[in-house]
Amino acid sequence: MDEKLQKRKLLIEKGLNPYPFEFKKTIHTQDVAKSKLKEDQTESLAGRLMRMRSMGQAAFFNLQDEKGQCQCYLKAKELSEDDQLFFQNVDIGDIVGVTGKFFKTKKGEPTLRVNSFQILCKTTEPLPEKYHGLENKELRYRHRHLDLIMNEKTRKTLKIRAQVIQTIREYMNNKGFMEVETPTLQPIYGGALAAPFSTHHESLDAKFYLKISPELYLKRLIAGGFEKVYEIGKNFRNEGMDRLHNPEFTMMEYYEAYTDYEDQMKAFEELIIHVIKTIKGSEKITYQGKELDFSAPWKRLSIKDGIKQYAKLDITTSSKKDILKKLKSLNIEEDPEKSFGHLVMALFEATVEKEIWNPCFFIDFPKDVSPLTKNHRSQKNFVERFEPFVAGMEIGNAYTELNDPIDQRERLKEQERFKEAESHPMDEDFLHAVGVGMPPMGGVGLGIERLIMLLTDQSSIREVIWFPTVKSP
Repeated sequence: MDEKLQKRKLLIEKGLNPYPFEFKKTIHTQDVAKSKLKEDQTESLAGRLMRMRSMGQAAFFNLQDEKGQCQCYLKAKELSEDDQLFFQNVDIGDIVGVTGKFFKTKKGEPTLRVNSFQILCKTTEPLPEKYHGLENKELRYRHRHLDLIMNEKTRKTLKIRAQVIQTIREYMNNKGFMEVETPTLQPIYGGALAAPFSTHHESLDAKFYLKISPELYLKRLIAGGFEKVYEIGKNFRNEGMDRLHNPEFTMMEYYEAYTDYEDQMKAFEELIIHVIKTIKGSEKITYQGKELDFSAPWKRLSIKDGIKQYAKLDITTSSKKDILKKLKSLNIEEDPEKSFGHLVMALFEATVEKEIWNPCFFIDFPKDVSPLTKNHRSQKNFVERFEPFVAGMEIGNAYTELNDPIDQRERLKEQERFKEAESHPMDEDFLHAVGVGMPPMGGVGLGIERLIMLLTDQSSIREVIWFPTVKSP
């Protein structure tokens, strides 16, 4: 670093500014690398110096920008005196601007022959060593800027993230949905079974929560008369971190009046297939070395049928004691005070989820784990809910939404009775909206990061988040 600082000082003492205000860039690296220029065509290029092979008074070097890398060549004697000083004091990692003519070397390598060389940002910190790069994952996530500079795979992954969100937004808009925003700071959290982050509002002297879901606010909009609304935004859940969970994550939720969960299974399937085909060009992709086939129609498997098939237990005739016994046989200890539905879902997660690879809708959940969902029209103690699973991952959640105000209040009271650590608090304003009247509707949540994981063949959610949560250094 001392050498970098000395070079910086020398340039400034010579009256050269290694931090100019702008540079007129006319092309990207890929215009050179893919031979999109005519022979002897003069252009200006800017990027980060990533590699240099010096041969006395001449040098080959590589510049990297948003599009990739290309090769450049210069002879010092063809530069002005100031440009020679810039070149003599440049380091790997510096951002530079060059002007030159396109040509191909004797080996046919597309190259820009430089006749003007300028440092645009003199660095004071070194890049990671080239061949070992940035291998420590915590360091990669903490210094995402270095990760992006050194790892093409990371750049590609996060570009796909942006493409996925853009594709979803365009699709929803074309389907007649209106994009909206709900509060991030909420006086009462709700819309999911999750632990919240809390903060204090100084002016109001009141406790607020970071939203765990936009659901209850989106439903207020449906009650207010809008029929098709969606939000793509951040949610925050104060829970553990693993390969599928980050405390801050992106979700899309949408609500459509006069539909139910059957309608939304079809709609969800169509949306995901559209995104997969737009990004990958096919309904079949490879994930973690195995093929995934998103072709319609997706399989459907009820919670009770899944447990019957894989856990060999009929929950319609079983007691809490039976389920606890089965869980214990799997070396899973559960609190016997938990509700029947929570124990059922613990058994389902332990025995069924790992068995499913291709896209599948898990349907018809126990009533007591779905307090915002309508009772199943034909199955007692179950509700009309589905979760789409792919490659062992839940990528969404959806209901035929409950719009009976009396039933809704009782369901929230029931949550309080079981005193679950993750339960819905009573939200009187939301209940007022339900009481004013909400049409029948289907509601869907989609985990954006998990979909991106599938599309980029990543096994960890932190790889597909721009700046994932990390421990303090």
